[in-house]
Amino acid sequence: MKTSEKRARLTAIGAALKDLYPDAECALVWGGGDPWRLLVMARLSAQCTDARVNLTSGPLFDRFPDAAAMAAAEPSDVEPYVKSCGLYHRKAEDLVLSSRMLLTEFGGRVPDDMDALLRLPGVGRKIANLLLGDVFGQGGIVTDTHCIRICGRLGMYPETEKNPYKIEKILLGLMDPADGPAFCHRIVWFGRDVCRAQNPACGVCPLAAKGLCEKRLREAGGKRKNG
Repeated sequence: MKTSEKRARLTAIGAALKDLYPDAECALVWGGGDPWRLLVMARLSAQCTDARVNLTSGPLFDRFPDAAAMAAAEPSDVEPYVKSCGLYHRKAEDLVLSSRMLLTEFGGRVPDDMDALLRLPGVGRKIANLLLGDVFGQGGIVTDTHCIRICGRLGMYPETEKNPYKIEKILLGLMDPADGPAFCHRIVWFGRDVCRAQNPACGVCPLAAKGLCEKRLREAGGKRKNG
């Protein structure tokens, strides 16, 4: 498939997803207040469900309501509150160290710059792009597992491609970056409802019905070569 064809297909996919999820928001319910809370929840979400993080964050923020409170703690103080999210030793350490860095180097505020965000312990491009998009209104692609799996199935790149950075760059070349945050939120909901990792509901998939899924086209005999 040529780049122009991929771009046209992705535009159609974006429109179809918007029809399905017109008001799609981040699955992490952080309240839209202090950006630090979204940073914390995004770190906890690694190898953990958003639903579990949402349950965990209430007691966590009751005990540590802001970066200053977290920075004054030790990782061992935080661990009991995040244990259910898995990898809790590392996550607690990252949360404390990143909170301390926010206070000492950024005036207690979450920075609105990719390079600065990537300096924070535990923050990679996925978390940074989430913050830049949802908090600061900057465009970007959050290449989580849903995005990686689904956009491969849809034909934007070979399904064997799993490198998040490569996928981010591919998708940014196929869409307006400003559309990225909403697109990625919709992909998450679509991945949970329809295009699941196991047993995807292809028979009722609105994208497949519109001929927008490369994987489904191949299975139906309409195989196309990825460009």
